[in-house]
Amino acid sequence: MPAVVQALGVSLMLMAAALVVAAGTAAAVCARTLRLGVRRRLHQRRGAGGTAAVLAALPEFLLASVLAAVVGVHLGWLPALGWYGPQYLVLPALALGLPAGALLGRLLDDMLPAAFAEDWALAAAARGIGGREVARMAVRRCVPGLLPNIGLFVTGLTGGAVAVEQIFDIPGLGRTTLQAAVAQDLPVLQAGTLALVLLAAVAGSLARLAGRLLIGPALRDSALPSLHRPERSGPRTAPLVYAALLLAVVVLGLVRDPLAVDTGARLRAPSPAHPFGTDSLGRDVLARIGHGAFGTLTLALAISAAALVAGVLLGLLPRLSEPLADTVNAVPPVLAGLLVAGVAGSGAATPALAVAAVAWVPLAAHTSALLAQERAAVHITATKGLGASRLYLLRHELLPAVVPPVARHALLRLPSVALALTALGFLGLGTQPPDPEWGLLLAENQPYVERAPWAVLAPAAVLALLGLLAVTAAGGVRLPRRQPTAAVREPESAVVPVGERV
Repeated sequence: MPAVVQALGVSLMLMAAALVVAAGTAAAVCARTLRLGVRRRLHQRRGAGGTAAVLAALPEFLLASVLAAVVGVHLGWLPALGWYGPQYLVLPALALGLPAGALLGRLLDDMLPAAFAEDWALAAAARGIGGREVARMAVRRCVPGLLPNIGLFVTGLTGGAVAVEQIFDIPGLGRTTLQAAVAQDLPVLQAGTLALVLLAAVAGSLARLAGRLLIGPALRDSALPSLHRPERSGPRTAPLVYAALLLAVVVLGLVRDPLAVDTGARLRAPSPAHPFGTDSLGRDVLARIGHGAFGTLTLALAISAAALVAGVLLGLLPRLSEPLADTVNAVPPVLAGLLVAGVAGSGAATPALAVAAVAWVPLAAHTSALLAQERAAVHITATKGLGASRLYLLRHELLPAVVPPVARHALLRLPSVALALTALGFLGLGTQPPDPEWGLLLAENQPYVERAPWAVLAPAAVLALLGLLAVTAAGGVRLPRRQPTAAVREPESAVVPVGERV
């Protein structure tokens, strides 16, 4: 108990610092949308989220390694190893908080335009209420839909920071639990897991309580407008560009031999012969990225699709999914990987099963939160008054409004799923050498990051490219706008120019 309590205290301090960094990152991601919303110029919103996508797609362990090597060792600005004071919090908090904040910021940025388009925002602007106050109310309007995921982040930043704790030598709960699992120290493993489950229950309960305080009366009175309205989505070229770049990298790598060893060309810098350089055995990094893409991307896509289906279905049953999600989220993917490895053995299927077991949780929480708000929308009450059945409401009103934002969330989570797979490979729980899986590439080349940074930065850049593709593609998942029929279409004579309206 003393060891677990001490490790929990360390993890809580690290989690609090990471949440501060995540909040600042999310605010920076949403800053442009807030400014445009206050000025009523959201039609100028273009290309938001590129930097956020790169941050969200960076592996935490890679970000931690770069910060430790550059900021801690080369520059000497902050300590890079140990746990002896507040200054030791900064680098690990940055490594954990930047990706989490980028993802939360993208989710919030996705909801803000609909909030600024609601009647209260138009009335506030007409009454001359200050822009900062309107922006604050818009954020308050959107936060309840994100609170369940914020509660999940609290637990994930506490128990899921195993790789970061390993790199910075932090005696946190995740590392303590992992070491206990490896050493088969059952009392410490049980106590650590129990602490994580209790923390998940407390965080989930506080998130739901905060949601009731923020938006509870509107839910009770069924007086909410829908945040997810039909939109016309114009042609998007950015996803095609990123997809073409990713496909080009994979194809160029597939035509090369990923297992050819040239000891005379070890750790060579990028050149025409080796565009991404070579690794510690002289193998072509581009070839290994191309051949490893099939396993990593195929698994990530399959797990994301399965998580989306399971998340939506379980999100429709909040009384079942909420306690189940709190419990499952308390098990870090690394610990889940160890459990799967103990039952089924280590191999290529181990990380897939471990990540699939926990990937549905944030999507189910998001579905439940959006569904509760959508059921309180005014148009749902009106449809009920017209005699619509529950099945009709579910098929024609609730699911069409909830599925698109959850699908966008699933696409935003696609790099996170790939990162979870690579993290398990990084820790040796996935495929084994010489397989060119991306997590294994990062693990093999991470010791040489100072001498040959290209061997690590190349797979990291491909992961960031995957993040850009996911974010830009997610923006195109919209509820289609229904065309009015001829009987209800507004006649042309009734259309009044905007300048002549009273």
